[in-house]
Amino acid sequence: MSDLTDSEPLTVHRRALSKVPEITVWFWVVKILCTTVGESVADWVNMTLGVGLTATAGLFTVILVAVLTVQIRLAKYVPAVYWLTVVVLSVTGTLYTDILTDSRGVPLAVSMSVFAAVLAVVFGVWFVRERTLSIHSIVTVPRELFYWLAILVTFALGTAAGDWTLSITGWGPGTSVLLPAGLIVAVVVGWRLGANAVLAFWLAYILTRPLGANLGDWFAQPRTEHGLGVGTFLTSVVFLIAILATVLYLTKTKRDVIGNHRVEPEPVATDARRERTMLVYFAAVAVATAGLLSWASAQPHAAPTSEAESSASDITDLAPGEAIAQFPPERVTELRSIVDDTAMAVRSGQQDEAKTAAKNLESTWDDDQPTLQPLDDAGWTALDTRIDAVLTAIRSSTPDPSAETASLTDLAAALQ
Repeated sequence: MSDLTDSEPLTVHRRALSKVPEITVWFWVVKILCTTVGESVADWVNMTLGVGLTATAGLFTVILVAVLTVQIRLAKYVPAVYWLTVVVLSVTGTLYTDILTDSRGVPLAVSMSVFAAVLAVVFGVWFVRERTLSIHSIVTVPRELFYWLAILVTFALGTAAGDWTLSITGWGPGTSVLLPAGLIVAVVVGWRLGANAVLAFWLAYILTRPLGANLGDWFAQPRTEHGLGVGTFLTSVVFLIAILATVLYLTKTKRDVIGNHRVEPEPVATDARRERTMLVYFAAVAVATAGLLSWASAQPHAAPTSEAESSASDITDLAPGEAIAQFPPERVTELRSIVDDTAMAVRSGQQDEAKTAAKNLESTWDDDQPTLQPLDDAGWTALDTRIDAVLTAIRSSTPDPSAETASLTDLAAALQ
């Protein structure tokens, strides 16, 4: 998808100074990969440092300023620097949304509305000042700053929208990929039929955020949760290698440099009537999407109580030490350490640190699932049930310290 709506023709000189890539299929491939890796890196750093979401977001804000400084000082588009900036923006935008949701208790619907309003303001000011929102016009520092600010907000908005959709529908990771993918197809169809290309570009850009995140979850989550069971670490490595390979290819071939490999002239005028018709089309897609989400939210998607109670009873029926008898001691020791850290954070009233530790517990457990479950499925299921109870208690919108402590005590006892 390429936004071909500039009224002023592009000169060779302006194209040579462009700071962004041409919008080809490579652009969208790398964008989705960066989204997936960005979220994985955010989780990994947050868990490794153990300093909480706010401090982690502060760290990445500093990194973002440094990377943006390098990007803006460049005289032209450089694939490695450009896509590094996108990855850091992805991480930072995700962390900003997580802070509002996990640390401040802001409902996802509110976060989504706020970010949508902020994005509208950014676009409004950008257009009033520069008279264009086209990515083919990113040839000055002010336009580039507007461009990167808009991208940061789209990441935050896409994160909130994706998480909100999952929260109201209860869809699994595989199913959740279908909605943003289908909407992107609808946007491409609209663009092909004459929709405003700049509008289509930014709509697709926002939608790639939940698509990439859901795709990563689908790869990483265990098969028992309808994922592929690859694990977060291996998923991150695979997607990172794919990014590096693609960026190296683009650096060598320059296939995404604006002005290269263009076989058709850009149109200098647009069909205003057709654009208005496509606005109606986009509105119809939005209404249909809202209807689908309303229907999905009304469907029963929580685990049946009897099933949860049955799973919970698995561990109480096991003798002490039986749940971990078949598992490598070093893996059990690591899980105990994470549980102790989580319990300490809960006792000290540090809810942010407790959520960070819980995320570490979840990721470690998911990464270990392909190894541990084949050794003892009953023991793995018993522990998995207790870990789910811990995550539910700690991530509650109104955390109850007594419930958190009870679930952690239950899990700790199972790990002894």
